[in-house]
Amino acid sequence: MTTTMAASCSLVCCGEERDSDKAVIVRFSNGTVKNADQLDFTMYKNADEKNPRKRSRRILVAETDRLSYAGHNFGTASLKCNNLCKYYVGVLNKQTMQMEVHNAQLFNMQPVIPGEATETATAQDTTLTYRDKVDSLIETFGTNKQKRALSSRRMNQVGSDTLQQAVAKAASTVIDQKGLEALQQEVADTESQGDLSVHLPPCHADADTAENVYLYDDLLSPVEFGALEQAGSKMLALTPEELQKMRDAGEPLCVMKLLENMPSVDEAREKRARCAFYLSLLLKLSRQKSIGRKFGQEEGCPRVIQSKLLRTFTVESFNNGRVQNMVPSSMRAKLAAFSLALLLHLGGMTADLTLLHRDLGITEAKMIEIARSMGLTLTKPPRGKAAADGLQEQNRLASLILPLVKHVPFIERRRRKKMH
Repeated sequence: MTTTMAASCSLVCCGEERDSDKAVIVRFSNGTVKNADQLDFTMYKNADEKNPRKRSRRILVAETDRLSYAGHNFGTASLKCNNLCKYYVGVLNKQTMQMEVHNAQLFNMQPVIPGEATETATAQDTTLTYRDKVDSLIETFGTNKQKRALSSRRMNQVGSDTLQQAVAKAASTVIDQKGLEALQQEVADTESQGDLSVHLPPCHADADTAENVYLYDDLLSPVEFGALEQAGSKMLALTPEELQKMRDAGEPLCVMKLLENMPSVDEAREKRARCAFYLSLLLKLSRQKSIGRKFGQEEGCPRVIQSKLLRTFTVESFNNGRVQNMVPSSMRAKLAAFSLALLLHLGGMTADLTLLHRDLGITEAKMIEIARSMGLTLTKPPRGKAAADGLQEQNRLASLILPLVKHVPFIERRRRKKMH
C-alpha cells in the first residue's frame, strides 16, 4: 500500500513565495522537545516594511507551561546558514497525493529565563546618585527658594530631554530615508573638498616613462578590456553619416573626436574604439544623480563594465525604502580624473581640458584643479597648431611630462597696517 502511494506521488514547486509564506524549521539549543503539539508558536515581523534591510526580520516565539523560547533570523543569535544555503520543505497533500515544495528558513530557539532583566533593572533603579539624594532632601526639607530652584532646573532638564528626543527622532528619520552610507559619503565629500588625492587614479610618480605614471591597466583591466570587444566592433562599424548624426544629437565631443580621428593600425583602432565606448559611459554617468540597475544596457554595456561603474563611481543610498546608486559631487571629481587619465593614454599623453569639462558638466576651474592635482602641465596650443587640429585658440591642454609638476596652492597673506 505504501509503495503504491509513493509511486503515485508527484512534486509541485510553489515558486517564489513571500516571507510570510515560508516554512519554518526550528531547533532548540538546550535539548529535544518530546511533545511538540504542546508548543504554542507565534511569529513577529518588523513593522518597518519600507526599509529593505529590516522588512525581512522575524522573531519566532514558542511558549510552554514551564518555559518560553525565542529565535531570531537577524543579529548575533541568528544562524549564518540562512545566508549561505537555501532550504526547502516538502508537504504531502494526502488528498491530491502531491508533494508541495516550500521555501524554508531556520531558527535557533533559545530559552528565555523570566525575571532576570527585571531584577537587573530594579537594582540599577535603586542606585541613586549624589545629585538625586540632594534633590530628594531639598524636596522634603528645603526652603521655598531652594524648591523653586529645583523645580526650575527640572523643567529645564525636561525641555532639554524633549529636544534631544526630537533631534534623535529626526536623525533616525533622515538615516532611514537616505541611508547611513549616503550620509557618510556626504560627510566624506565635505571633508575632502580641498583634497582631491583620494579621488585620483593610482599614481606611480617614480615611473621612468609617462605612460607608466597612470597605468592603463588601473583604468581598464585586461578582463574589462576584453569584455568591450563587441561594443568596440560597433564603434568601428560606424559610417561618416552615422557619426554626423551622433554629433548632431549632442554626443560628447571627446568621444566624437576619438571616433573621427581613428588611427590606421588595426590594434590601435580596436583599442581606441573600445576606450571611446567606455569613455562615453563615464561621461554619461557624470551627468546623472541616480543610477538604475539597467544603466548602459541600451548601449550594449557588458555586465562586467556595469558592475565596475556602479562599484567604483556610485554610492548606495535609500530612497522611499529602495536602495539606489547615487553619484555625489566627489564621485564626479573621480569620474573627471579617470576620464582625463584615459584621454592621456589615447592622445599621446595630452588631453583637451576644455572639451572634457564641457562633456562632464563641471566648471573649468574644477577641471583645472583636478589636472593640477594629477601633476599635469597646463598649456594652450599655438594659433597655427590649434587651427590644424580643429581646436579653438582658447582651449586649454593638459600634458603629462616628467617630472610631474607639484602645484602649491596660493594662500593670500593679509598685509599688516603700520602703527603711526
